Amino acid sequence: MKEEQKPLPKWILIVSLLFGCLEIMVSFLICFSPQSVLETVDLSANGVYYLFYMWASRQFALGFIFVFATYKKSSPMLTIAYIFFLVMFIGDFLIGISQKNNALILSAVVMCIISSAMIFAINKRN
Repeated sequence: MKEEQKPLPKWILIVSLLFGCLEIMVSFLICFSPQSVLETVDLSANGVYYLFYMWASRQFALGFIFVFATYKKSSPMLTIAYIFFLVMFIGDFLIGISQKNNALILSAVVMCIISSAMIFAINKRN
């Protein structure tokens, strides 16, 4: 027998939809204006656009998953999306440490806290 799921609070849906839309916007920004995302990258280097498009597709996929999970109001799908978000920002944190980039470290820590809080909030109601 399947246990009845409680509906997600509106604020969780709004925050998740916002993250989804932001991820999709970032993917388009990476595709169409990569110089605005990373000023320190030599855009004339061989293969750099391939990496940008790979990065943009990752961002688009994550944004689509967030939007779709929000539309379906699915707790398991949103949990998985936020776990992916958390893992992604742990990676950004480690990259920030290796590059000695304090802004990246700080933003990654903040987003790790937000992702963890959202995972907790989604699963707390069960």
